Amino acid sequence: MSAVKPFITLGIESSCDETGIGLYHSEKGLIGHQLFSQVDIHSEYGGVVPELASRDHIQRTLPLIKSVLADAETTLTDISAIAYTAGPGLAGALLVGSAVAKSLAWSLKIPSLGVHHMEGHLLAPLLEEKVPDFPFVALLVSGGHTMLIDVEAIGKYKILGESLDDAVGEAFDKTAKILGLGYPGGPALAQLAKQGDADVFKFPRPMTDRPGLDFSFSGLKTFARNTFSKNPEKKADIAKAFEVAATSTLMIKCRRALEQTRRTTLVVAGGVSANLSLRQELDAMGVKQGVQVFYPRQEFCTDNGAMIALAGHFRLSQGQKTAGGEIAIQPRWSLEDLEAV
Repeated sequence: MSAVKPFITLGIESSCDETGIGLYHSEKGLIGHQLFSQVDIHSEYGGVVPELASRDHIQRTLPLIKSVLADAETTLTDISAIAYTAGPGLAGALLVGSAVAKSLAWSLKIPSLGVHHMEGHLLAPLLEEKVPDFPFVALLVSGGHTMLIDVEAIGKYKILGESLDDAVGEAFDKTAKILGLGYPGGPALAQLAKQGDADVFKFPRPMTDRPGLDFSFSGLKTFARNTFSKNPEKKADIAKAFEVAATSTLMIKCRRALEQTRRTTLVVAGGVSANLSLRQELDAMGVKQGVQVFYPRQEFCTDNGAMIALAGHFRLSQGQKTAGGEIAIQPRWSLEDLEAV
């Protein structure tokens, strides 16, 4: 009697400025992943240039796939299915990943599935040894998104609140630019904030003085600009005040969401979830409120192929139907539109 062939999912992430490849094995879990960041390409422009991002994905995707397969001692014919980021994201960048995934799947005669980028982030903590149980509240914080979600199961999502203007990652980047820091701005601001004194400036906690779970960070960015124009010599103190205000705001909203849903588990994911100040705020809140807080490891906070392989594996292994061979993307795509599995 022959053994059952393991289900291996190849994941391709190309939504913005990072090319990520992951391999998820039904029995061994994650068996390989690699990432190429385009930071050096875009740094001279102070932000992502979509056309340059798309061109670089074209150059990087296939070599990265070959490298990940070789490291995992796996071949293309071992792959059972291919998952790729279909949205949200930059249209040109998404088209690269979709085209590669669909072409490979067609040639190998295996299924392919477009994955929601933010569902990948939401599920990234499930790559860890200790994983959260459903249901839980998720805080997704990245360069383009800030949202609180009630997660009943995979695909059963209710958006509780989201940013009405700048996402928190955007606010970090824009404030860093105001302070004359490098790109990407978020990590640079967090590094400078370590040298700052939290007692010098008191920044507002936007939209915490009213009910609701929506966010607004554009005013906080403006407050930082005005403070800097009057105190240009106090960059570190301004960075610290901004970081404390932003992370405190996120913590307050998370606490409200947990109380509103009566959940006792919080998942935090996305690029900003790597911020140590935010983790300290949320961990302290968790201890005080009796809430378990889960994060992905640092390398899986930013965009990566591992989370796409994982999300695709969950859906494909549960028998989700796949579309045809057309190259399809959804640059705008709500989590609430996803199918439950």
